[in-house]
Amino acid sequence: MKGEKRERILRILLDNPEGNLTAYAIHVRAECSQPWALTYLKKLERMNLIKNTKVIDVYNLYEYWLKIRSSIKYSEYHLKKEPLSIIKNSKLPYALTTYQADRIIHNYLFPTRTDFYILRADLDSWHRYLLSNGLVGKGNTRILIADPHLIKNSIRQRGYSLVSKSQLICDLLMEGGIAIDAANRLIRKWYSDFI
Repeated sequence: MKGEKRERILRILLDNPEGNLTAYAIHVRAECSQPWALTYLKKLERMNLIKNTKVIDVYNLYEYWLKIRSSIKYSEYHLKKEPLSIIKNSKLPYALTTYQADRIIHNYLFPTRTDFYILRADLDSWHRYLLSNGLVGKGNTRILIADPHLIKNSIRQRGYSLVSKSQLICDLLMEGGIAIDAANRLIRKWYSDFI
């Protein structure tokens, strides 16, 4: 849980880099104790990544996030039809990330795979649903288990649920390869006032 709380705070800071949120508002949004949140914010400030709640070093804050990131658990599937339409028709909560989210927001990467976050509680339902539309194993789709905070704070765009902008950048950086270029382009676009 500690790792999830740290990532929640980093996500909130990077989604609100201007510093317009108070430490109190951050602790409420992150759903963690106020003393713990204050201690963590002070740590980030001592690392010269933020000043109060304003992000002052975007690139190094993302580097730090990658270092402390919790390992991601996932399952792979090969869906017979277009993965996005299958996901959209599921009626289950989700949040697209990496290639498909980049395509919807930025239209830079070719979507070689569809990655999306789901809630742990919905894993069996998703498994049954995806199995009815494809096969289990390495393929064109990957489901990732999410912190419920990530799903709750997803954004809607073009009728799809997507991870927040900071989570998308973090996931692209973790993906590596050409996805790093996409992440850096998004950083320059979204954080031009902070780099």
